[in-house]
Amino acid sequence: MIDMRNRGSCGGTILSKIIAALLASLSFTGAAYASDCPGAATIKDGFVLERPGIRSVFKNSGDDMVMQVSNSFESEPPQTQFFLGGLIELFRTSKTGQFAIVPYSDMRAIFPLKAGAHRKLEFVELLPLEDTADPVVLDLNVTGKENFSLGGCTYDVLAIKLVKKKGNGEELDAWTALYAPDLQAVLAKRYDEGTAQETTVGYAAIKPLLE
Repeated sequence: MIDMRNRGSCGGTILSKIIAALLASLSFTGAAYASDCPGAATIKDGFVLERPGIRSVFKNSGDDMVMQVSNSFESEPPQTQFFLGGLIELFRTSKTGQFAIVPYSDMRAIFPLKAGAHRKLEFVELLPLEDTADPVVLDLNVTGKENFSLGGCTYDVLAIKLVKKKGNGEELDAWTALYAPDLQAVLAKRYDEGTAQETTVGYAAIKPLLE
């Protein structure tokens, strides 16, 4: 006669081993997937941010505070930008035009940023087709912290309210940047915040730069 209790115990042991193996496999897969998420430790290796119609390659320019971004578009010429800390655009060039700023003071002093921080930058914008270069003021207010997901990768971001004004105080533009300090990159921009027209435009995926 077969002892059903022993059989059940053996089946339970086998089932436990199968479940343990599956869990270990899932844990390993998760760890491997997480390792594909660029971060502070790999920022010098570069990374790629993507969303429909745009592919942006981020590289450290050699100066730890300056990030070079090469943008490829589906229907427009490629574009190259340089950002201070990945946040403040310093220079932009493409076949459609160029843009640069000349700061009135050392802009590096705005970093590092944290919740509650307020910064004020003054500079001149240089546009080849403009006859004049008027002073511009950019107010930065870090309003809080959020999480932002790019596929399977999640990053801590600072919500930074930026208001661009003329020297006389007239507002030119306003938006909120969702800025990831670990990547030195703006992952998304939020417009018309707090209104019925609020929209968020951001990247959808991230991956290491493989050259």
